[in-house]
Amino acid sequence: MDMEEKEWSIQQIAKLAGTTSRTLRHYDDIGLLAPTSIGHNGYRYYDQSALVRLQRILLLRELGLGLPQIGDVLDREASEAHALETHLAWLRQEQDRLTRQIASVQSTITALRGGERLMAENMFDGFDHTQYKDEVEQRWGEKAYADSDRWWRSMSADDRAAWQRRVTELNRDWAAAADAAEPADGDTAQELARRHVEWLTDVPGTPAAAPGGDIKGYVLGLGDMYGADPRFAANYGGEPGATFVRDALRVYAERNL
Repeated sequence: MDMEEKEWSIQQIAKLAGTTSRTLRHYDDIGLLAPTSIGHNGYRYYDQSALVRLQRILLLRELGLGLPQIGDVLDREASEAHALETHLAWLRQEQDRLTRQIASVQSTITALRGGERLMAENMFDGFDHTQYKDEVEQRWGEKAYADSDRWWRSMSADDRAAWQRRVTELNRDWAAAADAAEPADGDTAQELARRHVEWLTDVPGTPAAAPGGDIKGYVLGLGDMYGADPRFAANYGGEPGATFVRDALRVYAERNL
């Protein structure tokens, strides 16, 4: 069998792509990624062309598009190579940003270990944790931003990395549950909502963290903002994913807060 004829099972593709068979079946159900063939045993199989399409789907997810928008993009773009070149340009921009972050952190570590003077102008290349300062102050007051900013600045590099991993994993799990068409009131979504609220209560300065704060109102308000603001919706794969998060948080808040 030559390379053009090679096919992979749904289980193999799910493992290679870091997703689930259920998600791939859902992509088939909504017409986003059909299997190349179905065996006598009912198993789905995918060839190289399907793998390229899946790669494009995953890359578009990284850009914050929802599944309907991804379908539109794939239908419009006839040249797979041209589409991947566009993705590659974006990935290189992200690579440059991360490279600058790595260099700035490494420079700080080297200076600290060598007892050298820190160069403030070099320490924050690639970072911008103050980009939402005005918005936070407008929504929740100057104290909320000051408390959260003080907390962030007090964290060690390891603590910040662990925090960012936690956020990344939570967003990834939300997006996967939305892709799999989990019900907002189901066990999977409600466990994610519990993790989300737990995460919110760990951020100083938010109403969720303040003693006697209106946690329920805060969670409901954030859910609505996720669905309405494209910047936040991008964290969950676009508007459909953000709507799923909003609905799940609403159910959790009404049941538990």
